[in-house]
Amino acid sequence: MKRKLNLIIAASFVLMAAACSKGEIETDPEIVPIAEGPGVETNPPNTSYKPAFTGQTRVGAVRTSTAFRGTAIATTLTAPWGITAMPDGRLLITQKAGTMRIATSTGTLSNAITGLPAVNANGQGGLLGLCIDPQFASNRMVYWVFSENVAGGTQTSVAKGKLAVNEQTIENATVIYRAGPAYNGTLHYGGRILFDRTGNLIVSTGERSDLATRPLAQSVTAGLGKVIRITTSGQPATGNPTFSTGGALPELYSIGHRNPQGLALHPVTGEIWQSEHGPRGGDELNRLQGGRNYGWPTITYGIEYSGAAIGSAIQQQNGLEQPAYYWDPVISPSGMTFYSGNQVAEWQNNLFIASLSATHIARLIISNNRVVGEERLLAGEGQRFRDITQGKDNALYAVTDGGRLYRIDKL
Repeated sequence: MKRKLNLIIAASFVLMAAACSKGEIETDPEIVPIAEGPGVETNPPNTSYKPAFTGQTRVGAVRTSTAFRGTAIATTLTAPWGITAMPDGRLLITQKAGTMRIATSTGTLSNAITGLPAVNANGQGGLLGLCIDPQFASNRMVYWVFSENVAGGTQTSVAKGKLAVNEQTIENATVIYRAGPAYNGTLHYGGRILFDRTGNLIVSTGERSDLATRPLAQSVTAGLGKVIRITTSGQPATGNPTFSTGGALPELYSIGHRNPQGLALHPVTGEIWQSEHGPRGGDELNRLQGGRNYGWPTITYGIEYSGAAIGSAIQQQNGLEQPAYYWDPVISPSGMTFYSGNQVAEWQNNLFIASLSATHIARLIISNNRVVGEERLLAGEGQRFRDITQGKDNALYAVTDGGRLYRIDKL
């Protein structure tokens, strides 16, 4: 019996070697073949730029085989921006003008929660992303990003406070971090926030859009166009990467970002994935690595809104990271989450991204750090999806600029 088993094992290795020698894909369950055939995007791209590798854009379309439904369970939110699940199954939601709401899994909404610092809600500003403390059940701490009026203009700021027992106010709200320099503009605040597996906060900041501030995305002495990593007190986190340029801010985790509105932790690896708005073309999905430069505005797969080239019109340069995936035309990717639930088995570890301008939720299948399939969900709703999260009941919940809260679950 033992001899027969050894022969089977040996034969298996021979077959695997033969398959690899022919360029075939191994049947490793972690490696999924790239979907072949047309992708979900049917419009022509804005540029003739070529991807750096196969599958970097317009990967083949996939389709969920499990029957599911997306239902608008609430329709009276006011410009919701961020959503996160609470331990008891309810959902905490930010509203752009400066208040929070709590929603049940059936769509019942609380009154507005007040007590937060004043926001500047002009343009793309306001009360933005949020997350709750891993120990929220005992300490009731909430963390959020907002656009704050300061001397010299506005800036992306981070605050924290305690949700009162009566759930009507945030108590002892305190600003713990400000991304400088301030700028007199209303665009590109970034604004997502989450906890990493070490208990530190990951925050995305925008480069404020204008030509005057755009180069600061490449400056390690400025907090604009960055992903930062800080403690819950707002201090640089232990173990942050070191940048070679002198005077680098110690809170920096990665640089070279445009308007990053999506952050999510991979449920298996714990790695940080990030999405950001490109200009005309060139929306990006990145797998972040500490200390790396993600290129904006030196390299990009997009062009100016006017149609002009950006910089030297290059897409690759040594020392600058390539996006794991990009979109042209843009979908305007905002909040995102990995699915780790069990309602829809085929969604396990897939990434779901709220799309604003393309009005859908993008489902991406990722294998070996590459996107291998793409699907568009709820495209028929015609909504600008702003953020998405997984509930404690393993359903997905998404909010839209139009004030809707959707529940997405198995039929």
